[in-house]
Amino acid sequence: MAPRVVVVEADGGSRGNPGPAGYGAVVRDPETGEVLAERSESLGTATNNVAEYQGLIAGLTAAAELGAAEVDVRMDSKLVVEQMCGRWQIKHPGLRPLAAQAAGLVGRFTAVRFAWIPREQNRHADALANAAMDAAAGRPARTPTTGQPPATPATGSDPATAPASWEPRPTFTATRLILVRHGETEYTEQRRYSGRGDVPLSERGRAQAAATGARVAALAPSVAAVLSSPLSRCTATAAAIAEALGDVPVRTEDDLIECDFGQWEGRTFAEVREGWPGEMDAWLASPRVAPPGGESFTQVAERAHRVIAGLLTAYPGETVVVVSHVSPIKLVLRDALAAGDGFLHRLFLDAAGISVLDMWPDGGVAVRTVNDTAHLAAG
Repeated sequence: MAPRVVVVEADGGSRGNPGPAGYGAVVRDPETGEVLAERSESLGTATNNVAEYQGLIAGLTAAAELGAAEVDVRMDSKLVVEQMCGRWQIKHPGLRPLAAQAAGLVGRFTAVRFAWIPREQNRHADALANAAMDAAAGRPARTPTTGQPPATPATGSDPATAPASWEPRPTFTATRLILVRHGETEYTEQRRYSGRGDVPLSERGRAQAAATGARVAALAPSVAAVLSSPLSRCTATAAAIAEALGDVPVRTEDDLIECDFGQWEGRTFAEVREGWPGEMDAWLASPRVAPPGGESFTQVAERAHRVIAGLLTAYPGETVVVVSHVSPIKLVLRDALAAGDGFLHRLFLDAAGISVLDMWPDGGVAVRTVNDTAHLAAG
């Protein structure tokens, strides 16, 4: 069993920039230095910075799998440490999805602290990264020394040499989130619970998606990214928005998927009330209760907030479009408005409705719009 606190040492490298790349990560017991897990992989052709981020992601994933609550991350990449601490902006678009993925993993722990260390104190992770690159090139692999004691962060006046908590410094520019519910489907029109089932947009839903794209383009001529739930009703809506924005790339994010309604999938409220009266009452009373065979709103909220945390890190001061479903959007709005749980069953979100909120790194939030449908044709 892993200790409550673990140390993650991570590294990545590229022989050429870009060139053949690989990463290595080690999870240690901070008290004994015992190696609890190792991760390494060749990445094909990539840059040094991409490899460094992949090493961080692998180390955090391993720490989560071990059940750690707190993590001390130690890396010799000043860029990754400073960006994850919010002190440096992430200007390269290729690093933003990786930073968002890393930030999502950070959200799984009680605390994550980042520290820069000299390269010589990161030999184990470096050796793992080189071994992965050697193996991919068909060369004899160099075996890292697993008995290396845990690295100690350097100290001094340089802030990059001291441990730093993952808490971005306040800035004067908010990240604007444009939250869009997907267009109408057959289930939407019939008011049926539509969770993980991949129900496509209806003809009207496709028209709504096009109208939503034009509306978003008018609201935000410059958009850094479009994120979407992987279900087709969302990806189709996101594609229409991206096209209106000038073909901004769409990235799917599994954590934006709708709540799993289990045995209630495809049924109306009346059908569920008749078939599961007790379960329905319990579900309406608490977000911690899940439909039979399904997922609770508390679980949906956890993954939705991982996405938001990642966006704030990856796109500081920029505008991001998020295309998702009723439940994730309601949960984000609930917390942005500091509302109670009853909010979830009182707020109505129309198909293709738009909500806008600004979020600052210091925790400030301003909700600008909720369920804007002015762009949709009446009837």
